[in-house]
Amino acid sequence: MTPEAALPAVPLTVEGASVLHQMMRIRWSAWRSLSATAQMEALDEAARALAPMETPSDGRQSALFSLLGHKGDLMFVHFRRSFEELNLVERDLSLLHIADYLEPVHSYLSVVELGLYESTSKTYAALAERGIEPHSDEWNREIEAVLARQRAAMSSRLWPEVPPAKYICFYPMDRRRGEHSNWYTVPMAERKRMMELHGQIGRRYAGEVRQIITGSIGFDDWEWGVDLFAEDPLVFKKLIYEMRFDEVSAVYALFGSFYVGVRVAAGDLGKVLG
Repeated sequence: MTPEAALPAVPLTVEGASVLHQMMRIRWSAWRSLSATAQMEALDEAARALAPMETPSDGRQSALFSLLGHKGDLMFVHFRRSFEELNLVERDLSLLHIADYLEPVHSYLSVVELGLYESTSKTYAALAERGIEPHSDEWNREIEAVLARQRAAMSSRLWPEVPPAKYICFYPMDRRRGEHSNWYTVPMAERKRMMELHGQIGRRYAGEVRQIITGSIGFDDWEWGVDLFAEDPLVFKKLIYEMRFDEVSAVYALFGSFYVGVRVAAGDLGKVLG
């Protein structure tokens, strides 16, 4: 067995905000049957509840988007400090009068995740050189110290604000683990090489699109969620199309359904509900 093969295959990650996407369909016939007064009361109540959530506060923020296409009408995106807080905001929204006219069609649960391939390789190699046994108490203490430093250095990325861009594109994705191509059997050094090339493409679009990656292994049906925010929706197409040609995407990536929406302020919800 090679020295590398004796080391853990799992890259280190640091996690931050808990994230929930809620996709809703408006029950149009029921909504239209309400009087204008009843509609206004429901909209006013919703605006009073949602408006304070739009302002970022210590890693907590929500945003509302009007979805394009048949997959839903509205998408709520919630960033919170914990799953408990996500559960509370989900419950609070369900108690609003307007919730009687919203039908959940999909949701996605995840946490902001930053992969540390570079730090992982260096840390594992340094610990191996010192003869520290993987998963021993000393190993675990050293790993936690590295993660603590990374959490402090990357705090703003782990607890991001919802970017104020006009458009959002959300999609879940997996890495292939099939018969011929299996990401989870590729050596760490090779995965690190491919991810570095993959990241170079995203960095070229840094001024046009903001990307937030969330991990969902053990939380939802896919392994990661990706949120892209931009002022021009064509950037989504260009970025994702270019990434399809790099090795990590061309060989190992699987994609779920895409959701594209336009940002809506809480006070403008009435415009969506017409």
